[in-house]
Amino acid sequence: MPFPLDACTIPRMATKMVDPNDGLIRCKWASKDSLQATYHDHEWGKPIRTDAGHLERMALEVFQCGLSWRIVLTKRDAFRERFKGFDPAVVARFGKREIEKLCADAAIIRNRAKLEAIVSNAKVFLNLADAHGTYLKWFNALPAKTPKDRAALYPLFKSTFKFMGPETTKCYLMGVGKIDAEHEPTCYRA
Repeated sequence: MPFPLDACTIPRMATKMVDPNDGLIRCKWASKDSLQATYHDHEWGKPIRTDAGHLERMALEVFQCGLSWRIVLTKRDAFRERFKGFDPAVVARFGKREIEKLCADAAIIRNRAKLEAIVSNAKVFLNLADAHGTYLKWFNALPAKTPKDRAALYPLFKSTFKFMGPETTKCYLMGVGKIDAEHEPTCYRA
């Protein structure tokens, strides 16, 4: 099994959970509230079509490290506002002043290392876009069909981006549809 069960998949695996509002059976993590159900139904495991969308998803996964996905989703609108829609060119220009301001902002997760990682990763997005046309073109060209292909993505992301260890990389790749999202077998999206 190329992807063992771990902190990323265990919260997302589930027993049979029926949403009383629509009768759909979802993964347990997505059956707790409408915010998570909406993300599960409309975003998780679906391809992202813009560089800004990819930077946002990567940032959300970075911010999720050590926290619940619900906390991250609750703060998502504030993240979008503070990070200017996750435009890599804008975020890459954030400096000490912007980081200090973000560290004092209670509307977001105020972890300095994670904030600095997002700015650093935006710079990497721009470098990859310069070399390949867009980050998206670089990302889409990465092979992920075989277990060997997928295994090669972990060290690549860890060496290319900040705060993107194997677990965070796996969650990001599942979240954006590069590798299959691990839905509970009874989930209607399985």
